[in-house]
Amino acid sequence: MGGHVGGGKGFQDRHIGPSGAQEEEMLSVLGYSNLKDFIADVVPENIVIEKKLAQVLDNAKSEVEVIDELRTLASENEIFTSLIGTGYYGTITPPVIKRNVLENPAWYTAYTPYQPEISQGRLEALFAFQTVITDMTGLAISNASMLDESTAAAEAMTLARRTSKAGDDAVFLIDHNVHPQTKAVVITRAKPLGIKVLEVDVLAVDPFLNFFGVLVQYPDTTGAMDDFSDLATQAHSKDALLIAATDLLALTLITAPGEWGADIAVGSAQRFGVPMGFGGPHAGFMAVRSGLERALPGRLIGQSVDAHGNPAFRLALQTREQHIRRDKATSNICTAQVLLANMSAFYSMWHGPKGLIEIAERVHGYTAALATVVESVNKSYFDTLTIKVADAAVVHKMAASLRINLGIVDAKHVRISIDETVTASKFAEIVSIFGAKVVSAQGSGISPAIKRTSTFLQHPVFNTYHSETSMMRYLRTLADRDLALDRTMIPLGSCTMKLNSVTEMEAVTWPEFASLHPFAPADQSKGSRKLIAQLSKWLVEITGYDAVSLQPNAGSQGEFAGLLAIRNYHDSRSEQERDICLIPSSAHGTNAASAVMAGMKVVVITCDEAGNVSLDDLKLKISEHAGKLAALMVTYPSTHGVFESAISEICALVHEAGGQVYVDGANLNALVGLAQPGKFGADVSHLNLHKTFCIPHGGGGPGVGPVIARAHLAPFLPNHPLDATAGPTTGPGPISGAPFGSASILPISWAYIRLMGGAGLTHATEVAILSANYMAARLKGSYPILYTGEKGLIAHECILDVREITKVSGVTVDDIAKRLMDFGFHAPTMSFPVPGTLMIEPTESEDILEMNRFIDAMIAIKYEIDEIIEGKVAVEDSALRHAPHTVGAVASNEWDRSYSRERGAFPATFTGLIPGELIGMKGKYWPTTGRIDGAYGDRNLVCSCPPIESFA
Repeated sequence: MGGHVGGGKGFQDRHIGPSGAQEEEMLSVLGYSNLKDFIADVVPENIVIEKKLAQVLDNAKSEVEVIDELRTLASENEIFTSLIGTGYYGTITPPVIKRNVLENPAWYTAYTPYQPEISQGRLEALFAFQTVITDMTGLAISNASMLDESTAAAEAMTLARRTSKAGDDAVFLIDHNVHPQTKAVVITRAKPLGIKVLEVDVLAVDPFLNFFGVLVQYPDTTGAMDDFSDLATQAHSKDALLIAATDLLALTLITAPGEWGADIAVGSAQRFGVPMGFGGPHAGFMAVRSGLERALPGRLIGQSVDAHGNPAFRLALQTREQHIRRDKATSNICTAQVLLANMSAFYSMWHGPKGLIEIAERVHGYTAALATVVESVNKSYFDTLTIKVADAAVVHKMAASLRINLGIVDAKHVRISIDETVTASKFAEIVSIFGAKVVSAQGSGISPAIKRTSTFLQHPVFNTYHSETSMMRYLRTLADRDLALDRTMIPLGSCTMKLNSVTEMEAVTWPEFASLHPFAPADQSKGSRKLIAQLSKWLVEITGYDAVSLQPNAGSQGEFAGLLAIRNYHDSRSEQERDICLIPSSAHGTNAASAVMAGMKVVVITCDEAGNVSLDDLKLKISEHAGKLAALMVTYPSTHGVFESAISEICALVHEAGGQVYVDGANLNALVGLAQPGKFGADVSHLNLHKTFCIPHGGGGPGVGPVIARAHLAPFLPNHPLDATAGPTTGPGPISGAPFGSASILPISWAYIRLMGGAGLTHATEVAILSANYMAARLKGSYPILYTGEKGLIAHECILDVREITKVSGVTVDDIAKRLMDFGFHAPTMSFPVPGTLMIEPTESEDILEMNRFIDAMIAIKYEIDEIIEGKVAVEDSALRHAPHTVGAVASNEWDRSYSRERGAFPATFTGLIPGELIGMKGKYWPTTGRIDGAYGDRNLVCSCPPIESFA
């Protein structure tokens, strides 16, 4: 203990929940005397790594030492005022939002709101975000956020292709003044789908050209704002869709795209209170006109009613989602940017419509004043000017001397984007760069023809919380409606809801990391680039691969990047005919959707009774598609929660047939320190940094999904047109808008690896596997365990088979999930990968007391199920079917249930099965809504706040 700077326990002992004594207790239950023998019986001998991580990675550092190292890295970054624009802008995060949301585990440790009864707080915030987007864009419906502006534009292109009636020979048009990173991401996405993209001046399009969609930037990357209403008419005459990439702050002053004929609007909500962060994470957005809502990708928050007839929020139209539709999905996206979307929604509430207009008018006023004293080429502008100069190099040098970055255009032009952070004194410095003096603005860059006349954000939620007291209380009220890791374990299989420690999180809000523009000169981001290089090296050493790209900003994007690398590898070898992707029936839904996006055809491999990939079916499908096999996608350990000993043989069979092996990294938490995909036969993987490497789930995003590959695929990893260091010149183009994706949250994973060291990471994996087996052993008397390995053991998660219980009792996995809320728990993963089952993953962060609390709750629920089976109570009258129980229901004068109020609300006390000290561990958590009617919400789709007229 004395070896740790700062004294006390080491970080490993804080991150890993079970103590040494608790590990021994769990091992005893499983019949083992030590961890080494136990792990040897779980992990197949043929994949165990010879060289331990402790020999490869540096020793663990203390929390004090790691923060000091991060401070040193941060000091190597230089904070300039970056007026580069191009979709990224300085903004001021209101401190009340920074402290109470961004830095609050009640918000950042929550899971995706698939269980709406315990997610009402963030669902309300996302509902408000959707309202912001629909109000600002003038379109009917918005989703709950996209990954960034560029990927949103790419998704809009594929939406247009799916829904347009234009013929198969129709092309996709991009205006020449769209942001360059967006152009590049759209082109990357279009190529494997066989979509032809043309870059044109959209205001001079050949009237005979057949196109299915057109993308414009409004205002465009030069700063100009064109009237695209005639273009919209032209597009609609061809059954094509017009997509406007737009700016929310500008839309407070200029006509909404939906008002001049746009079918789809996309963009980024970054400048609504979310730091630039060297490129992310930020909430992208997409809004569509009426009629396109069922083709809209991503998540959609809708309003429904609960069992008591009260309004309540939920995810709407989930049948669109990739995990259900698989290779027929509208998109492979299975995440959003919830935490950042919430921040932007609260920013909109904090300022309200008047405040947002004041910010926009100040920004535009400074821009107009600058246009008065420089030679601008813009005939119109909101915040951005392209300025003609004698020598651009001299101007950039002058700006740099004042610690200001301007946008690079060419030798005779520079670009500048004024933002919210510019003050009068800063503006005087800006004017001096051009050898001018501050004068009053003469005129405006917004013509009357495009000036906004419609109102927006009139709902009371945007016109109430303008004092810090009221906003603080509102945020607390919302947080209290949710259930996150700060209250209880979240035992979701496949999602690895582990501790997101404060020390790991601390650097995220430091200005040296948060204030960087992704396209600022590289010498200003030396610290971030060093951190990225170190994290990349560590990930390579952990996984046994050779090269990594941190650009993909979600697991789905990492999957796409990995499959694209395989696709381009085959193309480079003149094997374009290889387009078959084999995927086990148990796979994550994103796998199939990603394969289709990469231009492949999906062929499903069956699984045997033990949950393993069927070797017989694999061999059959390989022989059926000989010469056409591109890839096998497989999750390891399997999605069924077992280590398949045949994994090396599976990889060899695919390689012999000329294919490549993609190992989905979702379950890497069972491998770190024990086995390496890059060594047991895999060619490429994506890694979920928001699972294995401690980036928090944020209520449904952000995520980071690096793609990592062996040397022969390294030339085909993502690159970026605006940063030559971000990938190989032979790469397919960018996957995400920013060169290094969601760079501002990479310090979290960097800190986790540094704090744990190789030995700590290995121990974490061992404890995760131990804890899962302990839970399975204690629960199997109540619920059958569906799949186990050869020695009756599982990996880091287990599947409880509820199907027979449902058959004899009528109690469904939904009933169990909702009843767990009365015990103060989030449900395990429901009906995935097998319908009618529950998948549980405790992670290494939960101690034995919390695991026992959950186990005892599950046993108590089985006690209630047995009462139904024995005929003591009908399932329709049971506490299970009426769960969850709200304060309103329990305190009501009306109570006609067959069980007591106490039993409904305090189920832990009635059976006598749960020890008293476990009952008292947690204060009672009250769900704020009863069970929500999903079908009603889909039939009556309401996805944004009602207009103010409805309150009259």
